[in-house]
Amino acid sequence: MGTFQTSIDIARPAEAVFDILADTENAPLWYEAVVSAVKTTPGPIAAGTRYRLVRSLRPVIVENEVEIEEYEPVTQVTLGSVSGPTPFRYRYRLEPRATGTTRVILTGEITVEGLPGVPVALAPVATQLFKRGMGQNLAALKRLVESSS
Repeated sequence: MGTFQTSIDIARPAEAVFDILADTENAPLWYEAVVSAVKTTPGPIAAGTRYRLVRSLRPVIVENEVEIEEYEPVTQVTLGSVSGPTPFRYRYRLEPRATGTTRVILTGEITVEGLPGVPVALAPVATQLFKRGMGQNLAALKRLVESSS
């Protein structure tokens, strides 16, 4: 499994960032590969909440069941795959800044297991590609959050 970290500063308070980020059903709005995200457990969002996540990992469409593993309002949310062909864990940590901005730090753990045609030897390259892609996704999250009021 490859691990990476990336971050971005968003010019909004942590509460505004967390409200969009922690609701995985919002993922198609800012996460390029996510085609759909549907909450599959009843009740409010919390640790243990599950989603059916459909992603386009060209040239294939993959479906994972994912679960919120950690949920600390306004400070951290961790999403991990429970089933599906592409195991991953994404931990988003939010750090409020004195300037009123919020730093979002993403620590990702991914594996290429289950991706057809991707040899395990290419895992380091795949990890760097995921890091770059997640950086682009965080930039899209920044645009989304900063444009909402």
